Amino acid sequence: MTEPDSPRSPNSDTFLVSPLIRITLLLLYLALTVPLPFLSNFTQAAIPASWLSGGLAIGFVFLYGGLSDRVIIDDQGISLVYPSWFPTFFRKGWTLAWQEIKALKPRITGQGGIVYYFVSKSSEQAYLLPMRVVGFARLVKQVEERTGIDTRDVRPLAQPWMYLILLVFTLLLLLVDSWTIYTALTLKGFALN
Repeated sequence: MTEPDSPRSPNSDTFLVSPLIRITLLLLYLALTVPLPFLSNFTQAAIPASWLSGGLAIGFVFLYGGLSDRVIIDDQGISLVYPSWFPTFFRKGWTLAWQEIKALKPRITGQGGIVYYFVSKSSEQAYLLPMRVVGFARLVKQVEERTGIDTRDVRPLAQPWMYLILLVFTLLLLLVDSWTIYTALTLKGFALN
């Protein structure tokens, strides 16, 4: 196994995280966290709103980094790579040579979905097949062509319509957040008078 940042051949193919998934999850994070500093300030909580805002901003940066991974396929193998600024102690990338791939094994998640892992011949270590990428069907087809593993039953864990529904509810939550922030600021203004 080589390092994730190893040079790739010119005929490589790169797969990025789906913009629908990335935008939905980033907006959901904002919808769940943006009102907290305002409510903290309004309720005069023990944690200052500025500390809370700083912590939430750091959390947003880490979430953005975690959603910035990319899958690179070339003649040598498949790699999962994170941006160079993203700390490796949070998520590590990996590289697996085609000849090292022994099998693609399904595993059932706690919610009843199925994810797939590449199993390495030499170390019996498992590597999660990235499923949130744009062009997942093309990715799986290339894996089948290069390894000979039957991938007919491999499907993404979540379908796009699931993220569309989540996006709609997230946008509704952001509307409620706007009302909450407006109310907190308005009542705080009345309380100061």
